[in-house]
Amino acid sequence: MAVSFLGKRIALTRRNFLKIPKRHGYIVLLPEIGEESSEKNPLLKDDNLPEFNTFTIEKCIAAIRKQTVDFEENMNTIKGLDIFNDWLHLIEDAYLPLETTWGIAKTLYFGNQSLMPTKCYMDIHERATRAIASKFGSAPLFRACKETLENKDIKLTHSQRRVLSKYVLEGTLNGLHLQDKELEKYSSISSYIMLKIKEYKPKYESSTAVYNMIIHNKYVVEDFPEDYLRSIATDPSKPYMGPWKITLKPYILQPFMEYCPDRELRKAIWDADVTRCSNYQERSVQASGTLEELRSGRIEQAQRLGFKNYAEMSMETKMAGSLENLFNTLEVLRNTALPVQEQEIASLTEFAKERDFNDIIRVWDIAYWSKKQRRDMYTNDENKWKEYFPLPTVLSGLFKHIETLFNVKIVESKKADIWHKDVRFFDIFDLNGSNAAPIANFYLDPYARGTEKFRKEQDSGWVSTIKSKSKVNNSTPLIAMIFNFPPPIGDKPSLLSFRDIQVLFQKFGHALQHLLTTIEYSDIAGLSFVEWDAVFICDFFMENWLYESFMLQNISGHYKTKEPLPAEAIDSIKRMRSHLAGYKLCKELYLSHLDLELHSSETFWVPMMKRLWPKYFVLPLEKRDVHVCNFDLIWSGNWAAAYFSKIWSEMIAADLYTAFQEVNFDESQQKELGMRFRNTFLSLGGSYPAAEVFRKFRGRDPSPKALLDNLGLTHTTKETK
Repeated sequence: MAVSFLGKRIALTRRNFLKIPKRHGYIVLLPEIGEESSEKNPLLKDDNLPEFNTFTIEKCIAAIRKQTVDFEENMNTIKGLDIFNDWLHLIEDAYLPLETTWGIAKTLYFGNQSLMPTKCYMDIHERATRAIASKFGSAPLFRACKETLENKDIKLTHSQRRVLSKYVLEGTLNGLHLQDKELEKYSSISSYIMLKIKEYKPKYESSTAVYNMIIHNKYVVEDFPEDYLRSIATDPSKPYMGPWKITLKPYILQPFMEYCPDRELRKAIWDADVTRCSNYQERSVQASGTLEELRSGRIEQAQRLGFKNYAEMSMETKMAGSLENLFNTLEVLRNTALPVQEQEIASLTEFAKERDFNDIIRVWDIAYWSKKQRRDMYTNDENKWKEYFPLPTVLSGLFKHIETLFNVKIVESKKADIWHKDVRFFDIFDLNGSNAAPIANFYLDPYARGTEKFRKEQDSGWVSTIKSKSKVNNSTPLIAMIFNFPPPIGDKPSLLSFRDIQVLFQKFGHALQHLLTTIEYSDIAGLSFVEWDAVFICDFFMENWLYESFMLQNISGHYKTKEPLPAEAIDSIKRMRSHLAGYKLCKELYLSHLDLELHSSETFWVPMMKRLWPKYFVLPLEKRDVHVCNFDLIWSGNWAAAYFSKIWSEMIAADLYTAFQEVNFDESQQKELGMRFRNTFLSLGGSYPAAEVFRKFRGRDPSPKALLDNLGLTHTTKETK
């Protein structure tokens, strides 16, 4: 998901806890535009699907250069009296080839880096991003939209008003309402911020890349899974031979902390991780000064737009609505999670001591002992479980569930070019209507292919937009879903871990919001103009189904015997969700609170970190732990003052899901709720604020209780009392 600008906040009156105001505040996505002719885009076939069979980097770069120039020139020449016919519709037409070329490049960047290397993609990405800035940085367009929106004599549909609101919001966030000198100062501080981000990013990347640990001792890796051994072995074809190379890449670091029995090695790599970009490192990668300059720049930027600070400004595009409402919610979650965390750490310590651990639990021990305790408590044999989750069976169960809930049919098609033989192409048909044509399409690229695919997290999944819904241009959505699941070996199919299945369900939830939108204007269709903290609601909504017995039975079947997952394993999966849930939630709450304070206070980050840590953790803050310096999601990513967004989405999703629990999954009522969910969260996109969409589905404002119930935290608290 690419984002053009971070949001802000308007002054709000005092609200009751979690009473979400009926107001504007949104995520502003890069524009999502519709279909173009093959004459406009050399990367498309006659049927307007990507021509992957003849794709070349040279052709893609040439296309993006021409399309961005054309787009910028069009932005400078568009004028007229009718804001939609003379302006916005023409902007869509001008942007169409650019969106598709950019989407194809991104798909190949994630799915086949031999066709789209990182450097080539970043050049395309940066060029396209600069072009889009001309759309949201156009003063004449901003004024025209604002005047039209304020003119009571002009009749506008609801969707048209929302489109205009988007352009006005973007223009405001870009300072287009400021006078000449003030706009110049605002532009200057914005450029300064971008400079500091570019200064931080190579420091972070260098600090990450420079570290590695070579392991020669086979005892250390004897419990490591084979697929993980392949990823760290110097010779992947001989995973058990060694030596093995451990780096700070998340998909290497995280499993290592779980499986490594050598405490000193765990401590060493933990230390390397949390001291990245800090003053413990050599001067060239130290970033403390840079991030302080970045913080002060962002706060000044917000103040020039009339906000107290950057965190307050961020609320302008958040469903949470205000910092007061957000902090109240985080505190409710913390008050339940922290006491549970105390019990969890005490239990984990006792468990470790029973196995000859004779020290206090430290931060670098949590992942290792947690995995061992989970296996012991829940008969958790992940390798055995995998045998019950062959990818074809899981996909079949998932597609059937989507059909039942949302009354659509997913059918595989062979009509599309693909970038690798493993890639599959699907049509989606609407069973509600009589139209025989598909309403959307998607590619599925499921298997890991070594270094050919982009990978960041241990369990990666990506949704790449190629085309968006646009009735203006008669365009239907087209996306690519790209994963790193284990490939089939001989007659043995791809066998998924439960974490793989979680990623699969989440990404399909994300994709459905793009694929099933019905909004006519691409600027507010799908995930466009959806608040940042509402973007992952459908992801978590779909994942929630994985903890129901009937769903686990429907998506499982032993790859040899076809037997569904045993009842004991189903029970373990359902109960395992609450394992260390208090600790994990407190960690996310801490990072969310830290992010918000870093962007609302001018206090130096060290005392801030030391003050906040004990509010959220039972374990003490280690002396060398300076994780603020490598909090790259908020420094060089797009999530400054927005890290809390996943927690908020998860909370909203849990509340939505309780509607299905309340009817005990009665088939007829489940279908009715499924269609209501489709007609709201999957259909409406950004055409209404997420708070209003929630009310349309639930008839009330949301509550954090459902999330606490889902994680088993309220049950644990009651038991303690």
